[in-house]
Amino acid sequence: MATRTSRARASAKLEKADLLDIYKTMLLARRIDDKEIQLKRQNRIFFQISGAGHEGVLAAAAKVLRPAYDWFYLYYRDRALCLGLGMTATEQLLSATGAADDPNSGGRQMPSHWGHKDLNIVSASSPTGTQFLQAVGAAEAWLRYTEIEGIEGRDEAIKGDEVVLCTTGEGTTSEGEFWEAMNTACNLKLPVVFLVEDNGYAISVPVEVNTAGGSVSKLLTGFPGLFIQEVDGCDVLASFDAMVKAVDYARARKGPALVHAHVIRPYSHSLSDDEVHYRTPAERQADAERDPLVRFLKHLLEQGIATQAELDLIVRQVEEEVQVAAEVALASPQPPTSSVYQYVYSPDVDPTSEQFDTEDDPRFTGDPTTMVDLLNICLRDEMTRDPRIVVFGEDVADCSREEALGEVKGKGGVFKVTWGLQRAFGGDRVYNSPLAEANIVGRAIGLATRGLKPVVEIQFFDYIWPAYMQLRNELALMRWRSNNAWASPVVVRVTYGGYLKGGSVYHSQTGAAVFTGVPGLRVVCPATALDANGLLRTAIRCDDPVMFLEHKHLYRQTYNKAPNPGPNFMIPFGKAKVVRPGTDLTIVTYGALVQRSLWAAKEAEEKLGISTEVIDLRSLSPVDWEAIGESVRKTNRVIVAYEDSLSWGYGSEIAARIAQDHFVWLDAPVKRVASTDTFVAYAPDLEDVILPQVADLRQAIEEVAAF
Repeated sequence: MATRTSRARASAKLEKADLLDIYKTMLLARRIDDKEIQLKRQNRIFFQISGAGHEGVLAAAAKVLRPAYDWFYLYYRDRALCLGLGMTATEQLLSATGAADDPNSGGRQMPSHWGHKDLNIVSASSPTGTQFLQAVGAAEAWLRYTEIEGIEGRDEAIKGDEVVLCTTGEGTTSEGEFWEAMNTACNLKLPVVFLVEDNGYAISVPVEVNTAGGSVSKLLTGFPGLFIQEVDGCDVLASFDAMVKAVDYARARKGPALVHAHVIRPYSHSLSDDEVHYRTPAERQADAERDPLVRFLKHLLEQGIATQAELDLIVRQVEEEVQVAAEVALASPQPPTSSVYQYVYSPDVDPTSEQFDTEDDPRFTGDPTTMVDLLNICLRDEMTRDPRIVVFGEDVADCSREEALGEVKGKGGVFKVTWGLQRAFGGDRVYNSPLAEANIVGRAIGLATRGLKPVVEIQFFDYIWPAYMQLRNELALMRWRSNNAWASPVVVRVTYGGYLKGGSVYHSQTGAAVFTGVPGLRVVCPATALDANGLLRTAIRCDDPVMFLEHKHLYRQTYNKAPNPGPNFMIPFGKAKVVRPGTDLTIVTYGALVQRSLWAAKEAEEKLGISTEVIDLRSLSPVDWEAIGESVRKTNRVIVAYEDSLSWGYGSEIAARIAQDHFVWLDAPVKRVASTDTFVAYAPDLEDVILPQVADLRQAIEEVAAF
């Protein structure tokens, strides 16, 4: 049951040295803010957002938590916390100047987007609220490491009593992912401490507009096992005590905790905002009277903890430190322009390399079987090989109530791809998630950041959109935005596509281009059972995030069956396959249109004598441009066939690139065959018209060959 206090007693745990250190941290944070404001007005830096008014609770929190031991998912106001954990003024100002030596991002992100590998401060980003589920995933890593036997380096990966701190402003608690994070943290009793720094405003929107009743902590009292502390975040000693209680609760593995700290924002939201436009003078004056820096200075003097001379010395030291830091940062070189291409993908593991190419040496056993079966076999092989692999998503377990496993057949996913994995590897490695797609991907990012290998399932591509923020702005960008300090090599399996009678609008969607257009993501779409097995194994063993599209129409087709190729069968990304050689024209395609292209090509050759080469891309990003080019130079005519809508679909980029790079070899315009620019309908006759059929492909072959 949640508990709450309005104010903690004054702490007896802080010695004079601690108190002076807290004061110095608070002052340093404020002076860096002031220096950045000055530099921005001089056009010597390019953005500024301050942590002023939040310093009290943050400097106190830094005294409670352990850098390089605990884990930190922060937001942009947390300057004082980072300083208290060990980040230097120089490092923060290197971020402001966008210097190459900036440890937060190497000049790739705005200042105050904290990240420091040595301190376990995981790279933060601008989309507010994305940190919640990642923090929960990082806390969940402790649980998985504890319960899974055989993970190499497990003792180094976890400490046993580490906690994860996740900070936020009160405005961001309106995000749905905040509530998803609370749900999972409480459900699994995870050691995560949420610190809500409530300054009363989300830019210009006051708290009572964002939050029903104006208090997020009051709304949270119904969450079981959530320990709540509400505190005056401008009172350093009360904040320290609240943080001690919350952190101790989480360290003791009693569950998650939340500290609701009431702070102030004496400066505008950022230098792009002017609070005078929406805050009254009286309100701003009331905030000024609560300034934690002024209050703590007064406390130190009134209580005889420090003399004016001692405090004046700290002021001089801080001013000198900030000045030197600014000079160093301004003199530091910018990143070389050539560096922009670094760390989009792993610099160490290349899934396009020969290391991942065992396609020519399969070790077949057993009878030919379906794509579903060979995907399942690959997951079994890989989970046996690597105990770091965890599989979760909606319905992926055989049965969440494990005591019933002896009485039920087991679910194992709506298409049975994960059937039997929970029985084989246990509920600690194969488990169901809430029905919340962002929850799945966000948690996976946190787990991967701490060295586990999540292979997660999004049940239908049609419902992936709640996770798009996590996929596009977090998963794909983690390595690049942190300048290779952090990475999240997650495999996201998702069923894809139409050609299912009755699939209709919301069970037939495609849209590969939505993800292939995101740098940092690998995207594959196998058309056969054998390719699915080999590509999934590569996806799991590579060190990049992979979007693995599984066309559900192909799951149980007889024409694409294959025997088990063995536990080391891999197909490298970016390696297309010529599935039908030809001389008169080329069809470039993937997924469910591979077989339809083969049927159309066969008909065209038998009835018209047209020899059509069919290329299965298999890997949509990266693309095997060399194989495409070689075929175009041979046949001089090209059709690009894809299941996305005709306009703006994946094939449009393929067509444009062919026209750009191979124009002199073309004897006809590049033709696209794709779905109509509508949605997929329920009625079978409508679906047949909407999706590209064999007849459409054959007609295109005739037209291109006759040009």
